[in-house]
Amino acid sequence: MEQVIKVMKAIHPKRHLLLSILITLAAIALFWSLSVNHSPGEEWGAQSLLPTLLVLAIALISRAPFESLLIGVVAGLIMIDNTTVVTSFTDTISAVMGNDTIVWVVLVCGLMGGLIVLLEKSGCLNSFSDWLKGRIKSRRQSLLTTFFIGLVVFIDDYLNCLAVSSTVKKVTDHYKVSREKLAYIIDSTAAPMCILVPVSTWAVFFSGLLEENDLAATGKGLSVYMSAIPFMVYGWVALVVVFLVASGMLGNFGPMKKAEQRAMNGQPLPDDYTGDNMEAAAPEYRKTSNLVGMLNFIVPMLILIGATLYYDIDLLKGIIVTLAITVAMYYVQGLLSLEDQVKGIFEGFKVMLYPLSTVIAGFMLKSVNDDLGMTSYIVSVVAPLMTAELMPALVFVVMAAVVFGTASSWGSFIIAIPIVVPIALGVDANMALIIGALLSASSFGSHACFFSDSTVLAAQGAGCSPMSHALTQLPYVAIGAVISFAIFVVLGYTV
Repeated sequence: MEQVIKVMKAIHPKRHLLLSILITLAAIALFWSLSVNHSPGEEWGAQSLLPTLLVLAIALISRAPFESLLIGVVAGLIMIDNTTVVTSFTDTISAVMGNDTIVWVVLVCGLMGGLIVLLEKSGCLNSFSDWLKGRIKSRRQSLLTTFFIGLVVFIDDYLNCLAVSSTVKKVTDHYKVSREKLAYIIDSTAAPMCILVPVSTWAVFFSGLLEENDLAATGKGLSVYMSAIPFMVYGWVALVVVFLVASGMLGNFGPMKKAEQRAMNGQPLPDDYTGDNMEAAAPEYRKTSNLVGMLNFIVPMLILIGATLYYDIDLLKGIIVTLAITVAMYYVQGLLSLEDQVKGIFEGFKVMLYPLSTVIAGFMLKSVNDDLGMTSYIVSVVAPLMTAELMPALVFVVMAAVVFGTASSWGSFIIAIPIVVPIALGVDANMALIIGALLSASSFGSHACFFSDSTVLAAQGAGCSPMSHALTQLPYVAIGAVISFAIFVVLGYTV
């Protein structure tokens, strides 16, 4: 694949443009013909996979996840009805933008970006980074510190991806750690850690889903969720693998090795990163004493965690309360005027626009895949192979593939659980083990997918492109997935 990318880059720009146009026209013709030859009411079957496969192929070649997702969405809409593509596209984006989850994601990520910009402008983030530099004496310590901070910020993967990166980025830069490795460590302690802690947004969502699907009595969803935590294998394995990487016991290989060599030569940022950095959007306005600066950084972080917990793990309410108190703190101290702080919050939204656009496009692709019946098709194909012993491993593989291809770590399971649960009951499978496999698959997909919300936010926070982050961490993610599959096979025959 790297050779393909090099060839594409070596082509003269005009020829490259012409080739891109020809490939696009060929894809449109293919999906148009599928639409013409499809009988109304007939299931799409294996053809439902094509839009997602197109997205993955284009993303690998172009390294542009947002544009790849849009092409996949349009291709899917052509398949569904080639006479109403424009109307279907506008209806889809309107439905997605009106989705409660998307509204929540946009507000949380935008306001989190605003908080980080305020921490930068006030000089508090620099104070905390300087304090860390005074205590961290080696490259290995900087990586382990990132790992352990990631374990502590377990309430939400979004909070983890944005807050941890802002905290340690200047320290890891000082020790010549590539932004790709930073993104990998952050991403590996986001979703994999969140599923293992019952006090997280993931636990709240999935425990509610268990109750809705009669896997738990009303009010008992969290108890059932907690019983499955020991079987959420991928979460445990991913944490072990990333610890080995951070401690240096598992070395660099593949694309990560090249990224680390570049960083050791004095360039932590990858060549293909053209996005906005938080620090670029928010220059430091004022220097404060280290003690005051540290308090002005630590207090908002503690308020954010405390307020989120107080409001039943609702990060949106937590960030709103935190911003209100932080703005008041900085204004009273004379660090920043109200006007500067409001502008800073909007700058944070601006920095988050591209990652949010990618997340929104991912939700659009999920909507198209739902219409095509992709998830149902994949599960139905594997269903005849499922026995009580093999079902945990097969559920992990199938749902991991679904989430990897759709970037929908939560939404896919709303469709999949009503299909998987009756099969599990029919073969008398261990339900706690099946729930653990489902959560492991969700965590893996969020972690590994090139255009998932966790991937794009970890990349944005660390300061690298989503594709650079995804490709450099892929070998380590694959190791975790293979080990998890093997463990699920063993558990299926022993538990």
